[in-house]
Amino acid sequence: MKRSIGYVWLGVALSAGPAALAQETQSATSQATPLFSSHDVIELTLHAPFKKVFRERSQDPEQFPAVLSYADAAGAEASVDLQVNTRGKFRLQKRTCNFPPIRLDLPKNNVAETIFAGQNKLKLVTHCQSGREQYEQYVLQEYLIYRMYNLFTDRSFRVRLVRLTYIDTEEESDPLTRYGFLIEDKDDMAARHGWEVLQVPAIPSDYFEPTELAMAELFMFLIGNTDFSMFQAPPGETECCHNTKVIGTMAGPVYSVPYDFDMSGLLDTRYAQVAEELPIRNVRQRLYRGICRPRESLMVAIQPYNEHRDAIYALWNEQADLDPKVLEETIEYLDEFYEIINDDRKIQREIEDDCRG
Repeated sequence: MKRSIGYVWLGVALSAGPAALAQETQSATSQATPLFSSHDVIELTLHAPFKKVFRERSQDPEQFPAVLSYADAAGAEASVDLQVNTRGKFRLQKRTCNFPPIRLDLPKNNVAETIFAGQNKLKLVTHCQSGREQYEQYVLQEYLIYRMYNLFTDRSFRVRLVRLTYIDTEEESDPLTRYGFLIEDKDDMAARHGWEVLQVPAIPSDYFEPTELAMAELFMFLIGNTDFSMFQAPPGETECCHNTKVIGTMAGPVYSVPYDFDMSGLLDTRYAQVAEELPIRNVRQRLYRGICRPRESLMVAIQPYNEHRDAIYALWNEQADLDPKVLEETIEYLDEFYEIINDDRKIQREIEDDCRG
């Protein structure tokens, strides 16, 4: 269960300082649930009144009954009754997505013997626009970004690619089959480490585990993402942070876990936009938004990127149905990152000169 924590928590529970927060948790990481124990694509069919579902575009949408069907381990047809609703913010807007993201609300007590064992609420990233093939490529690209971050730390959201057929139960329309991917629930991700999602309005940067924070900031630079905030709630909101989750315990440690990468330069979606206050013209331009740190600390954070370079490129080269042009542009974008982090002058110019004090 999440704990509601405000500034009192910051003043009292964090008063022990960064050293106390750096202590390792004694809880062992749990084994992956069946859904996230493999990277094989799952074939699913979702039956729901989608016309009604997609009319709901508020932050408190109505839920609708649905049925999710699939082949079980023996190859037999299986199904799960569930509830579905729209979700998201920017992609929830009609002008952005005519096929918005969906949340699956599974009956946890009735899926114990299925591939969904241990699951309750799951985010489904959809293809956003049904009439444009380019948008399905965005699904594969964003899925691979999550997979990339999984290479660096288990304190990250697990994902599973699905080939999903949508059948509207109340409209006479042809079934629609597209790629999508499922994202691990935030509370489940934190609970794997014996932790929780911390609901705080803000948290100082020096209370985060420093090496992994630097690595997360570099990851945002790698993918060209500036649409995030790791330390405070967005304007008008009360919970930290923007497109990152703070996980840990009241005794520490504390980690920042990024998600939602559709505004990144690596994807370069048609709807991506840069915040007006940033000194770049488009999302394809990289801008380092990490905090300033000594060069030796930065190099420690850079090291895993060189160690995992081959694995990163392999993810993209081995992904089925990725458009060759998308792959080519992605490799070029990754190459540019590696040119920067392996050149002292470019590290200074592209990272250290733009860091935030």
